[in-house]
Amino acid sequence: MKFTFLGTGTSSGVPVLGCQCEVCRSSDPRDRRFRCVGLLESDTTRLLIDCGPDIRMQLMPLPFRKIDGVLLTHIHYDHVAGMDDLRGFCVFGDINVYANPSTAAALRVTMPYCFTEHLYPGVPRLNLHAVEPGQTEKIGDIEWQAIEVMHGKMPILAYRFGDFAYITDMKSISDESRARFAGVKTLVVNALRFEREHHSHMLVDDAIDFARSVGAERTFLIHLTHNIGFHDDANRRLPDDVRFAYDGLTIEV
Repeated sequence: MKFTFLGTGTSSGVPVLGCQCEVCRSSDPRDRRFRCVGLLESDTTRLLIDCGPDIRMQLMPLPFRKIDGVLLTHIHYDHVAGMDDLRGFCVFGDINVYANPSTAAALRVTMPYCFTEHLYPGVPRLNLHAVEPGQTEKIGDIEWQAIEVMHGKMPILAYRFGDFAYITDMKSISDESRARFAGVKTLVVNALRFEREHHSHMLVDDAIDFARSVGAERTFLIHLTHNIGFHDDANRRLPDDVRFAYDGLTIEV
């Protein structure tokens, strides 16, 4: 399978609107970050992880093919605000969306026109499935497990696909959930910035410590702010097995 980082930025994206710092003015495309979205693909199956407000521009350069499932981590705007833009993919059939119960319930409130008995023409046709932490599902030929992590005081979902795992917006994790990541070889995990503690996000050192605790062989950091610095400079501050991801990066998993 291959995984493409369609977005690696935090909720404001990079460049930040109105900011004139050196990173936000950088001409290096690796310093320009859409909001976090991932695309996992086998030969026959495509899964989106999250669907934020930049999704139209993130999907435009890619082949226009069926999306077999959308796995949502939580209800925050930067992770779900692009759901309506998936309507074009409904030419291939309804789109199955998976989320924890609280996110599923909130989507029915924020997008009520998609979940009424009588849909008007043109709305995205979304089949919403509530999943519980620890639940294992299979879409096409890709099996995955939902794992609960904490975004501050908010329970959200991370996802594991065999020896590959994707975590965003995590601040803390229970011992039970940590054990579910044991043996992961490739880990994608959030790391907001190097310094200044945040109430609901890990920093770089926190992410590295977590990767070490689950035995990840290689780790890619996402949900990054402009405070990370220039991509090349920032990478030089990391251990060899840890890298900052960037938009458009594709890896084999």
